[in-house]
Amino acid sequence: ALRALIGTLAESASTVLVTGESGTGKELFAHAIHSSSRRSDGPFVRVNCAAIPENLLESELFGHEKGSFTGAAGRRIGKFEESSGGTLLLDEISEMPIGLQSKILRVLQERKVTPLGAQTEIDIDVRVLATTNRDMRLEIQKNNFREDLFYRLNVFPMATQSLSDRPLDILPIAVALLRKHAPSLDMIPWLSECARDVLLEHSWPGNVRELENVIQRALVLQSGGVIEAEDIIIDVAPMTQMMTTPPAQHAALSRLTS
Repeated sequence: ALRALIGTLAESASTVLVTGESGTGKELFAHAIHSSSRRSDGPFVRVNCAAIPENLLESELFGHEKGSFTGAAGRRIGKFEESSGGTLLLDEISEMPIGLQSKILRVLQERKVTPLGAQTEIDIDVRVLATTNRDMRLEIQKNNFREDLFYRLNVFPMATQSLSDRPLDILPIAVALLRKHAPSLDMIPWLSECARDVLLEHSWPGNVRELENVIQRALVLQSGGVIEAEDIIIDVAPMTQMMTTPPAQHAALSRLTS
């Protein structure tokens, strides 16, 4: 259903807000919208709003002129300008400082940006997508996020599902991850029935990102081209707890931590 929705969204120019738990592939869905759209030949630029310090995020987004602040040795093109003709993804938009949100709102309304230290505005032609793993209405109630910006971003909402809500996807995704991380296509191990049962019984609170970690561990631990149940290490216990683990798990942990 989400794949079909991507095709529909790709035909429009609407701003999309992708919500969902961490590890559910929000960025992948955003990239798929871009790749299927008329802007696919243009740039796809991602900005992680949670990873960039507040004092640098404005310059990162809008750019700056030489001498606009201490350390600005030359002109820098901002991400809005860099993504013109393509798509700009504001990843984890809920982490954006409240003071910067009003400036983002203005850009979305007027489709113009003013680099720090500049006297003139720059026209931009960019489609904006945003992601968040938070309840945005709750963030608005806490005064952490501007309501007007939320509605500007939430023109078309799209929600990804947690892995626990789609258990039939667990094994196909696990196989895809084996293909991704195996040393070569000729060395892709099989998942035994017991290993499959272990994967299906887990609730996967970390979603696909957690599953990917588990598959990478299993590739290290497996032997003979078959991943057994004891190779599926969901939680890596500290060395001090290893004596309390079952013998098979103890042996696997010993191999993993050695």
